[in-house]
Amino acid sequence: MKKLTIVMLILIGIYLTLPIVATALYAFSTEWNKTVLPEGLTVEWLTALFQDSRFIEAFGRSILLSGGAVLISILFIVPAIFVIVLYYPSLEKWFQASVVMVYAFPGVILAVGLIRFYSGTSLPMIIAVIGVYVISVLPYMYQGTRNSLRNIQGRQLMDAAELLGATKVEAFRRVLLPSVYPGLFVSVLLSFSILFGEFVLINLVVGSRFETVQIYLMEKLSTSGHLASAIVFVYIVLMGILTIVMAALTKKAKGMTSA
Repeated sequence: MKKLTIVMLILIGIYLTLPIVATALYAFSTEWNKTVLPEGLTVEWLTALFQDSRFIEAFGRSILLSGGAVLISILFIVPAIFVIVLYYPSLEKWFQASVVMVYAFPGVILAVGLIRFYSGTSLPMIIAVIGVYVISVLPYMYQGTRNSLRNIQGRQLMDAAELLGATKVEAFRRVLLPSVYPGLFVSVLLSFSILFGEFVLINLVVGSRFETVQIYLMEKLSTSGHLASAIVFVYIVLMGILTIVMAALTKKAKGMTSA
């Protein structure tokens, strides 16, 4: 039974990693048409990719769009989560209902709604997209922040700090925030990685007027498979780095909780 489990795990691992390995190999291959493995290796496609100003600009727009939405979420949504979880837990049910509502609207429906509602106004559509992005990361920010606060017993920690003479601001800044930041940072990275890969909403609402990496990738899919694979490879590397950072922070957060 144990051997069967190991074999199944190996097969699942091969099934999951094979497309990633094949994409990475194709990004570095000179030709790959007639043989099992690439006929030669080159960095030509990656070099061409990073020499293309359109890709650099699209990459910057993706970071600006995703990072901006996450930053707004940190400034406005996270403080609200802190207050509700610590001092008004009876309101959490409304917050949780809002979180569920986020999952109820697919990107296509949101795009149609945004176009119909804002197309006749002077509001730039990219601002409307950022607003939707801020709301769409609500589940991840809420779950991460709430779990971090509950793991460290945030309310008791704040009360203890205030009992020892700290003000609410000092207790929050010097005691609570350093204790929850690993979990909060994981939520931030998770939200950023999800928004960075978002394609449906930005493509339908703004399109090529605000070209992101995903829109750039869709165009290259029809012109060069090697360049498209190179873009996916860069994306996988970025997501891999974020995953490693999240895993390290999660491990650190668990260590702080068990200490």
